[in-house]
Amino acid sequence: MKSKIFFVSAKEKRRNILYCILGVIVAVVFLFPIYWLISMSFKTDAESFGKVVTYYPHIFTVRPWQQNLEDADFLHSVRNSFAVAFLSMFLSMFFGVTAAYGMGRYKVPGHKGFLLTFLVTQMLPASLMLTPMYLIFSKMGLLNTYLGPALAISSGSIPFIVVTLRPYFKSVPVSLDDAARIDGCNVIQSCVRIMLPAIKTGIITVLVISFLNGWNDLAYSMTFNVQADMRPLTANIYRFQNKWGTKWNCIMAYGTILVLPVITLFIFLQKYIVGGLTAGAVKE
Repeated sequence: MKSKIFFVSAKEKRRNILYCILGVIVAVVFLFPIYWLISMSFKTDAESFGKVVTYYPHIFTVRPWQQNLEDADFLHSVRNSFAVAFLSMFLSMFFGVTAAYGMGRYKVPGHKGFLLTFLVTQMLPASLMLTPMYLIFSKMGLLNTYLGPALAISSGSIPFIVVTLRPYFKSVPVSLDDAARIDGCNVIQSCVRIMLPAIKTGIITVLVISFLNGWNDLAYSMTFNVQADMRPLTANIYRFQNKWGTKWNCIMAYGTILVLPVITLFIFLQKYIVGGLTAGAVKE
């Protein structure tokens, strides 16, 4: 009996070791592009164009980063990206959270049709919406503004927020609402003070996703902002490509700066994001 228990433990140990090795291999495969992006950003022009491939900078330089950070157009692009990302995040959270709260806490007639509509809108490509949105925004005077692309981006983020947060709101006991009403809270105060803290994981998840949707946007910002000084980071990476060649080290430094907020958010908030997506997918 003892030998059998020892045999099973050894088998599980080998299996765990195998899973760890596979996990490391998968992590290396997926993280290598990020490593290559950062490594290339610190190489000189000669090394980045060399015939011999180098996997780390033999001559370390920060000149590509300086060329980006000292460029006034680059700083304008950073400002534009943050403005569009934060504005689209605010619009998405305001309308998405309120809609999810209403559909999760009250019996809304035809809620299944609303949810189906939200799911269908997630399947529509951005290119399909560009022409009608452009015509609407041009008549409303929203071209070459931050509000135009922010509205377009939030129109895609709101359905995701509603579908994700609705199960969270449904899972909160009704007794919390009743206790808040007894203490003198109205509907808005009950939602802000009781409901939102109770579903903090889901709120953080959709908050991060809605911000990243605005930060990573290219199609809407390029279409609705035709002025060069209104375009975000994603639209100006081509600046280092000209008829004399491509400055790959500067492009890699530009790309590293572009993905830094994404990496930072996922490093510090990964437990909320993963937990929020999985919990929101099964709760009902």
